[in-house]
Amino acid sequence: MRNFTTFGIFAVAFGLLAGAARAGVSPALQAKLDVQYSVIEKWAADPVIVAAVRAQNSALPAALAQLNQDTWTELNLLDPRVRGLMNNPAGLFLRGKRSDVYSEAFVSAADGTKVGFMAKPTNWSHHGKPKHDLPMQGQRWQGAVEVDASTGVQQIQISVPVLDEGHPIGSLVVGLSLRGLVQ
Repeated sequence: MRNFTTFGIFAVAFGLLAGAARAGVSPALQAKLDVQYSVIEKWAADPVIVAAVRAQNSALPAALAQLNQDTWTELNLLDPRVRGLMNNPAGLFLRGKRSDVYSEAFVSAADGTKVGFMAKPTNWSHHGKPKHDLPMQGQRWQGAVEVDASTGVQQIQISVPVLDEGHPIGSLVVGLSLRGLVQ
């Protein structure tokens, strides 16, 4: 039984390492991502972000209530609703964080709809997707290395919950540029 247990632990560990390698995340990169989680969790706890999510959870602004994925896709960057989400307090907070490392960031309310962002993301709502749903359960999420459709940057997304008195009320997703992380 001891050999089976040792073998089982080895097999699971090897499988996890192989899975990370297949996803394109080396142990060195994962260590950098782990540091970024701490940074992003501080952003999610900032009173500006918490207040914006709390407010949208109370009442979706009328200008945004008519949006769905189809209408969102049709909106250009000059649309007042898009500009409003970039220039509201949450959007300005996130835009102030843009750097070589942070290629995108968006915060969502409990229902997955956008509260604010650095630049218009591809989706209006991420409800039903792990990047939103896991933080709404109080968990972190990490995606695969990809070229992001909205930024064109090779990145990896991570997300964390926005907490209000210890309870998840929204999610914060941040795209981390691989180029920026390795510099």
